[in-house]
Amino acid sequence: MKASEIRSKWLQFFASKGHTIEPSASLVPHNDPSLLWINAGMAPLKPYFDGRVKPENPRIANSQKCIRTNDIENVGKTRRHHTFFEMLGNFSIGDYFKEEVITWAWEFLTGKDWIGFDPERLSVTVYPEDEEAYKLWNEKIGLPAERIVKLEDNFWDIGEGPCGPCTEIFYDRGEAYGNDPEDPELYPGGENERYLEVWNLVFSQFNHNKDGSYTPLPNKNIDTGAGLERFASILQDVDSNFDTDLFVPIIKHTAEIAKVEYGKDSERDVAFKVIADHIRTVAFAVADGVLPSNEGRGYVIRRLLRRAVRYGKMLGLDRPFMFSLVPTVGQIMGEFYPDVVSKHEFIEKVIRGEEERFHETLTDGLAILEQVSKEAKAAGSTVIGGADAFKLYDTYGFPLDLTEDYALEHGLTVDREGFEAAMQKQREMARAASHTGGSMKVQGGVLADFTTKTDFVGYNELEASSKILAIISGDSFVDILSEGQTGQVILQATPFYAESGGQVSDQGWIRSESGTAVVNGLFKAPHGQHVHEITVETGELRTGATVTAEVDRTKRSDIVKNHTATHLLHKALKEVLGAHVNQAGSLVEPQRLRFDFSHLGSISPEELADIERRVNEQIWNSLKVTIELKPIDEAKAMGAMALFGEKYGDIVRVVQVGGYSLELCGGCHVQNTSEIGMFKLVSESGIGSGVRRIEAVTGRNAYLYMDEQLDVLKNAAALLKSNINEVPKRIDALHQQVKDLSRENESLQGKLSAIEAGQLTDRVVEVGGTKLLAERVQAGSMDALRTLADELKVKVPDAVLVLGAAADDKVNFVVAVPPADVKRGLHAGKLVKEIAVLCGGGGGGRPDMAQAGGKDASKLDDALKLAGELVAAQA
Repeated sequence: MKASEIRSKWLQFFASKGHTIEPSASLVPHNDPSLLWINAGMAPLKPYFDGRVKPENPRIANSQKCIRTNDIENVGKTRRHHTFFEMLGNFSIGDYFKEEVITWAWEFLTGKDWIGFDPERLSVTVYPEDEEAYKLWNEKIGLPAERIVKLEDNFWDIGEGPCGPCTEIFYDRGEAYGNDPEDPELYPGGENERYLEVWNLVFSQFNHNKDGSYTPLPNKNIDTGAGLERFASILQDVDSNFDTDLFVPIIKHTAEIAKVEYGKDSERDVAFKVIADHIRTVAFAVADGVLPSNEGRGYVIRRLLRRAVRYGKMLGLDRPFMFSLVPTVGQIMGEFYPDVVSKHEFIEKVIRGEEERFHETLTDGLAILEQVSKEAKAAGSTVIGGADAFKLYDTYGFPLDLTEDYALEHGLTVDREGFEAAMQKQREMARAASHTGGSMKVQGGVLADFTTKTDFVGYNELEASSKILAIISGDSFVDILSEGQTGQVILQATPFYAESGGQVSDQGWIRSESGTAVVNGLFKAPHGQHVHEITVETGELRTGATVTAEVDRTKRSDIVKNHTATHLLHKALKEVLGAHVNQAGSLVEPQRLRFDFSHLGSISPEELADIERRVNEQIWNSLKVTIELKPIDEAKAMGAMALFGEKYGDIVRVVQVGGYSLELCGGCHVQNTSEIGMFKLVSESGIGSGVRRIEAVTGRNAYLYMDEQLDVLKNAAALLKSNINEVPKRIDALHQQVKDLSRENESLQGKLSAIEAGQLTDRVVEVGGTKLLAERVQAGSMDALRTLADELKVKVPDAVLVLGAAADDKVNFVVAVPPADVKRGLHAGKLVKEIAVLCGGGGGGRPDMAQAGGKDASKLDDALKLAGELVAAQA
């Protein structure tokens, strides 16, 4: 049975049981930033399960495309690990429960019109305390007790919220997949290949309360999931999911491209499987608007593509090839997922571009990795150093997991701690590079051992009384900094924000009874303390002194306006351009904000206007900005997105702008969007492959920007002798006037050329039997000079023309050679090149017509004389 038939039967079966068939949702979660990807059939239905939305029909079924990357290293090495898969599901939102779902599951699996499994090959597991499920399987379905296994793990619970027992259904693949009676794992639910789980039925009947207790849910739900790929492997009687019709065409296509046979070498077969798996994931993700980038979903796609390209090298594929597999994915999946077919050109374009960029560095990087591995083994080590892994990451774009994959295949490991240390060192160096006063030496020196903890109070306070814990000058701790001196100060508590997350450092003052210092900026020491970079203006500052630290309120006010605006902008970009937009960098300073984001292609003026309008609407709506510290799990439950590859602490800071924006952020913000006042886009441009940049201003800086633009418009109106409203019409009129004058000028130039051509015909001379006209003429441009040459070719068609004109201390040359002289070997391109050199220029062209330019007009007459000599020599 083909996979498409299995999917179709599933949906037909549950439709016959009164279920509404939900189409597969996008892989990008809608209004659920707590998920990076849709990773289960239930995920897009969460609003139904948590009561936010009531479904028209409480019975739902679907076949949902999913992505999971938590076991990426196992893909291709096991029979069933995938990054992209389809989950078949049926759901009850407070309607039917255990008896119905168990009965229907058995009917679907064993019915001759449906899957038709041999009932003797099916076993189940149940939760030990779930006597109801046990009795239904044993008494209603008729499964013997020996094929009902009680397992403590059969309870679905992810913390606070709905939970309940589950029952898993297993298919016995036969003794060929395991027959050792002494194997302690050879049972349904054990770690073995013989008993294959095909379906999990979750009975959501309890609520997990905050105090750890469990109470019955008033409305019980059913949530089931079955793997399409697993069904296919059984029904097609093949060894693994990769041998089904969902993967075989891709593997065969790859084999044709690589000219390598599949199934002959187990190591190479892993490469085939990884490629087949990853191209499905990437194609579907790009179809849903996800583009390769360095963060979030885009990083997942980039990571998978690079893994596949690297495995392609094992098959001898040293050129982009993944993009050519997209049509094959469409052939397999397009009937149910038409987007993969309709968007195939875009998908191929994105994949090919990413492949080409990676290939530029992959070869060199792999060669270095191979050498590093050899050196490690030669030294008797089994570890690739963290510094080497970081070099591959920093210079050649190798994600750490790519290096780890390679190491694993060669019996090695990677020093992750060393890699992280090198990464941290680079961050510190980059940060220190922007500081004056020898901060790099300070970070690497005295501050490395400074471990005293300090407090940041600047979220709520802009002025604080504090104590100076340390003063640094050069590479040393000192007791005093005097008037005119610069250095660094660490306070016990500070209201000053240190540059982080794109937000620049605060500025302000530190005052004591003995002196005042200006705070020019801050950075974080290796142990996290805020280090103030100061210049003492009056008196002196002493270690241990009590001081008042005061942030420049005006600059902080401008900064927070811009920072909250970036959150609004991020959301607006996603709304207008699509969910594929992800932040790729930002700068938040008092004067402006800069926001980099992933997006393939340009942005139209209409889209930019829509983005700007949406941001301003949220400002006009006066949305309250709430900031809370939350446990990471609670933040995710609220919808705050945790990006792939990011590391978060147990407690995170959640910034929510009304009901519009929700992000994890450590920066400073306004209390209400109305404080921002105004948002104005200043520029938008592309800054790299798939990355664009927007610059904008807010508040008073937006007013000043608009005022400047209005002054420019007023000045333009004055120059045009019109009012502001008439400027566009006056410019249009001027454009038309310029066109008319240009046409008139061209006409007059043509007449002048004809007159001059008539005057020049008398100056043709004969040089060695060749007619030659080599003259300085009046022509203000190369076009005018060519027009004159055309006139002369009509009047003296058998003469070699060498015309030179000087304009603005530059020289233009045109040379024309009649056909008869071309046959004799005279070449206009070579001739003009030689005479142009004399004027400090160059040029060339065809044998019959050529042009050139020069920089030294004083040599024009000498060049024309040389032309005569060259023609004479040729004759």
